[in-house]
Amino acid sequence: MKWSEKNWLAIEDQYQSILEMPFIKELSDGSLPQEKFRFYMAQDSLYLEHFGRSLSLIAAKIPDLQDVLTFMQFAENAIVVENALHESYFKDFGLTDKGVLQPACHHYIHFLRSTAALESVEIAVAAVLPCFWIYREVGNYIYKTRNTVDNPYEKWIATYAGEEFSQAVDQAISICDRLAENSMQETKEKMSEAFITATRLEYYFWEAAYELKKWK
Repeated sequence: MKWSEKNWLAIEDQYQSILEMPFIKELSDGSLPQEKFRFYMAQDSLYLEHFGRSLSLIAAKIPDLQDVLTFMQFAENAIVVENALHESYFKDFGLTDKGVLQPACHHYIHFLRSTAALESVEIAVAAVLPCFWIYREVGNYIYKTRNTVDNPYEKWIATYAGEEFSQAVDQAISICDRLAENSMQETKEKMSEAFITATRLEYYFWEAAYELKKWK
């Protein structure tokens, strides 16, 4: 069993919990209040800037030259392409300002950046993988189960259920598996820990958006 297969099984319960979240259910049927989606989009836009920086740190450390290019492309997409998509959402939903990092986003990005900077590249790649993989699976799940043709969030759904994004996810998984295959057992265990932690933070990111959690 590949590292990715083993660790997806390890987060299966957490992934199912994500699918059952009110945020995901209401995003799927289009009933999610726009105030909650606006909060999510503003935080996600801030998140992507720092996610892109984390990917750039990985690109600078990863040994294989082709992997360097791949993570540079990932970083560019996070900062340029997806932020362009977010800007279109800002117009669609009347957002004018990203605001400030709120607790869940702040926690998540600092986990990713500190892991990318201070841990081995293998652990760093495992830490960023859930942001790719879980988004694809959630996007595909919503795309297949949605029951409305007038969903105001259709553009978001189509992005993460799209073939181009899926190909990037497959690349990230493949790189992570290859790194794990050539790693010591201790490193594999730390990779798994980082992967599980990031999965938990994905859950809390959506929960925070639904509950509009801000600094006190």
